[in-house]
Amino acid sequence: MKFHWFAEVTYPHLGPDFPQRVDSAWVDVSPALVDSGQVGETYRMFLRLMQEADKVGFDGLAVNEHHQTPFAMTPSPNLMASALAATTENAAILVIGDSLALYNPPIRVAEEMGYLDCLSGGRLIAGFVVGTPMDASYSYGIPPGEIRERFSEARELIMRGWAAEKPFAFNGKYTQLRYVNPWPRPIQKPPPVWVPGTGSPETWDLVLDEGYCYGHLAFTGLHTAKPSVDGFWNRVEERGLDVNPNRMAFTQIICVSDTDAEAEADYHEAVKYFYTHNKIAPRFAQGPGYVSARAQRLRAETAARSAKNSIVSPSDIQRVAEMDFWELDEKGFIIAGSPERVRQRVHELATTLRVGQLVTCMHFGNLAEEVARKNTTLFGTEVAPHLRSLWSEKPDVWTPAVSQSRVIANEARIAGSADQRAVL
Repeated sequence: MKFHWFAEVTYPHLGPDFPQRVDSAWVDVSPALVDSGQVGETYRMFLRLMQEADKVGFDGLAVNEHHQTPFAMTPSPNLMASALAATTENAAILVIGDSLALYNPPIRVAEEMGYLDCLSGGRLIAGFVVGTPMDASYSYGIPPGEIRERFSEARELIMRGWAAEKPFAFNGKYTQLRYVNPWPRPIQKPPPVWVPGTGSPETWDLVLDEGYCYGHLAFTGLHTAKPSVDGFWNRVEERGLDVNPNRMAFTQIICVSDTDAEAEADYHEAVKYFYTHNKIAPRFAQGPGYVSARAQRLRAETAARSAKNSIVSPSDIQRVAEMDFWELDEKGFIIAGSPERVRQRVHELATTLRVGQLVTCMHFGNLAEEVARKNTTLFGTEVAPHLRSLWSEKPDVWTPAVSQSRVIANEARIAGSADQRAVL
């Protein structure tokens, strides 16, 4: 099983009354609420934490893209990925991912990801994102009905650009280029591709058609996500493909401390901040044509099953805000406790959902850096090693070969150092 450290770079200095003062933390939230100096320190904090994650055995360092929101201040994941590619040695550089519909021309993604793969020595995972309505339509002005079509055309251009042995012309609906000849090309031929989603059947078919990894990135936890995840695996079986857990990535907030009681003390405030300070106004959450009729039907069916089983939706912010720490844990929004308890809960999640790639949120909300560092170290040294053998019989072509071998070698060094200290 693989474990990736996810940087959801949330601005941590919004006041406790922020949820009452605004109706949306996306698109039109006032920039007067943000101190740019504190933003810079937040970026540096995340780089330090991810460099530590690389040292303690994480398989990947994950960065994403959002716009006009304090929830995730990562306007280009490639910027943070570049810093990590130059300052880490082992883990994959997991870009999940570039919102392809927003790049004009999209060949820039091929060039920048080629740069990242070269700089990191072949450790890039290339994530391609369809994009949220808040980012693509309301922040960048892309008509909702065009987003998926633009995404598809851009993906085709990028993959052809990486594979072509000589310059070629590209004449798409949205991009026309007389010469396509991206420099540099990636070391990997091509890098593994991940496509995140939240349950769209069109995305399922794309990843299965192309052999990509599907990332269920929704912060919903086991119980809320299970109907959608089951739908993906049913689709895999319907198409007669290998139900390999490594083709599925899943996001989970993790809270590890020495004891269960200490976990509640360490993380409760930050968990509340994460869920209550990420309001999305209904006017920004969708747009006409963004979701297909097929996807709408599937979502309605999933929501009905969840309601029948009394599963709380993460969009029900008021209900989530009212939960105490251990109810959040029970409902699956977080996995918390001592290393032993977290090991058990992660094993349950991975085997129930058949997940081989866990994208862990070790920092969230307004968590202090020293607590996030403890979280990272405890998970990397006392949780992950006990779960490594899970799904080990299944091949993983969705994580770069270079990073896999380096992480294994680093883990051996860590274990050797621990043995040596025990002898002394």
